Amino acid sequence: MSQTVIVERNPDNPAIATLTFNRPAVYNAMSDELIYAFRDAAVALTAATDVRVLIVKGAGKAFLAGGDVSMFHARRDNPDLVPSVKLMATTLHEGIVALRQMPFPVIAQIHGACAGAGVSVAMACDLAIASDQATFNTAYAKIGLSPDGGSTWFLPRMVGMKKATELIMLCESASAADALAMGLVNRVVMADALESEVMALATRLCAGATRAYASAKRLLNQSFETPIRQQLDDEISRFAECATTADFKEGVTAFVEKRKPTFHGK
Repeated sequence: MSQTVIVERNPDNPAIATLTFNRPAVYNAMSDELIYAFRDAAVALTAATDVRVLIVKGAGKAFLAGGDVSMFHARRDNPDLVPSVKLMATTLHEGIVALRQMPFPVIAQIHGACAGAGVSVAMACDLAIASDQATFNTAYAKIGLSPDGGSTWFLPRMVGMKKATELIMLCESASAADALAMGLVNRVVMADALESEVMALATRLCAGATRAYASAKRLLNQSFETPIRQQLDDEISRFAECATTADFKEGVTAFVEKRKPTFHGK
């Protein structure tokens, strides 16, 4: 695995994995190597049967500063620019889709700059906790680009069409408090508490009913495109599947016995 993306397991709880973008000298700007490494790591994690929570974060002073502009500048007159851009964007999108398809919760741990495709990665995660020092900027229009990474899909759903258009066209930086008010993140915490707060949430989710989370995630993913009758039928199917799990049996037994359930994600 490329060192531009590092995947680790928590030594105290190996069911919690962490994916770290690791180009701190350039605020984790996405090079070709990092994009491929992100895609490969995300796809591999999707198939990992012993992971119950993933934390996505950046090394150094930023979460993820989007694409590497110096790389675009070096290729600006290259006759292969369009096919190379399409290849990199397609690869990035495979990683984004993998985050959405992971059968367990994914938490974005956001500090410093979150820009361009970094905003897309953060939105693709199921939950997001930001440092009070984090900043958000779609950034694309600043260099004459329209968005990739799913920003035009995620943003209207999260903040509404007018606000999404404003964020994309004006490229004004949003504070962590702004991001919370818009619904881009779930919580904002003090910078020195970010890591511990994220780990506390990951630990809580890791102790939950993982297969129920996976079913809920699938239903949420499809909800904007599925007619209500089909969505309700799919809810019944997912509900019935969950009712066959060991976690369901434990959950109802613990409820009747008036104790806290112990789930194993099975």
